[in-house]
Amino acid sequence: MSTPINSKTARDRLKPRREPYWARMRAGLFVGYRKAEQGEGTWIARRRDESGKQAYHALGTFADFDDAARQAEVWAGAIDSGVSPDSTTVRKACEHYVNHLRLHKSAASSNDAEGRFKRLVYGKDIGSLDLAKLRTSHLKAWVAAQLDIDEDEDDDEDLRRAKDSANRNLASFKAALNLALKDRLVATDAGWRTVVPFKGVGRRRQGFIPLEQRAVLMTKCEPDLARLVKVLLLTAARPGELAKATVQHFDKAQGTLALEGKTGFRVVTLSTAAARFFEELAKDKIGGAHLLVQASGNPWNKDAWKKQFKEAVEAAKLAKDIVMYSLRHTAISEMIAGGMDTFVVAKLAGTSTAMIDKHYGHLRHDRTRDLLDSVVLV
Repeated sequence: MSTPINSKTARDRLKPRREPYWARMRAGLFVGYRKAEQGEGTWIARRRDESGKQAYHALGTFADFDDAARQAEVWAGAIDSGVSPDSTTVRKACEHYVNHLRLHKSAASSNDAEGRFKRLVYGKDIGSLDLAKLRTSHLKAWVAAQLDIDEDEDDDEDLRRAKDSANRNLASFKAALNLALKDRLVATDAGWRTVVPFKGVGRRRQGFIPLEQRAVLMTKCEPDLARLVKVLLLTAARPGELAKATVQHFDKAQGTLALEGKTGFRVVTLSTAAARFFEELAKDKIGGAHLLVQASGNPWNKDAWKKQFKEAVEAAKLAKDIVMYSLRHTAISEMIAGGMDTFVVAKLAGTSTAMIDKHYGHLRHDRTRDLLDSVVLV
């Protein structure tokens, strides 16, 4: 015999217990109330399919029976329409998407998405959420958290770049969530449908520095800053990554440098010129010492280089939009224009091939056009 739970008075008379008190809503569907020792009780739904198999779904806390009953009907209705009755977390939805890309797209696209999810979803609070309980507020907070400016960022476009990066991450994330909806892992896209990317933040990077202007710039920098500028041009790394590099990160025998930055750990190959310069920087230093330091001996940081670099740019009479990050942009541009493979450049710079294609693809087309022009076709 069922115990009445449809009124607060009836529920208040119940004894606390682990097993819910059940009320039948219709054939095969029940809603239960679990009375707690203290605080609010919780509601749970139970559904029995045609084979007799039962599925359960935690509904949460509600003040009224009718509210809990409506949520139970929504859950049961979703299952009736083909949605999986098993609970799926946001992380599982992302993993499902990565596997889909690996099977139906390419290794590069799956690796790119997986890298984003490892940094921003896996192991985070949003990753452990039940997908059905994902709310717009969760996703907006997730996007907002990405707008913290990194140590690498040092110009007036800090926020634009951060928003541009967040847009790319959001695109991958929503693609994963939409696939989960398509494959009936969740009943609705209400939790993310209205979250849209930032507008007008994805324009092509500016601030390329021609070779002759680089030489002038170097002469206007103090020796300690000139070393940092030179290394940025030689590696296309982020300023903050190089500022953190120590002697033990440089492998003289292999001619490589280990870097740790916003996209994780990577080991990059150095050109012969770069390897020789790093060898000079590492000379007579212990393993834990920074390779690049200020004249004072302190490691570089954004506050230390920003003003000095701006003054050097003004002294060299370069364009006002030239900032420290322009050195990375210039190096990547030269690599692509010089015919280097996009995948190799992306690996060296610690970014994705999609980003390289988006911002530097025009240079690759120019290179291809030059090669085509050298061939007599008709």
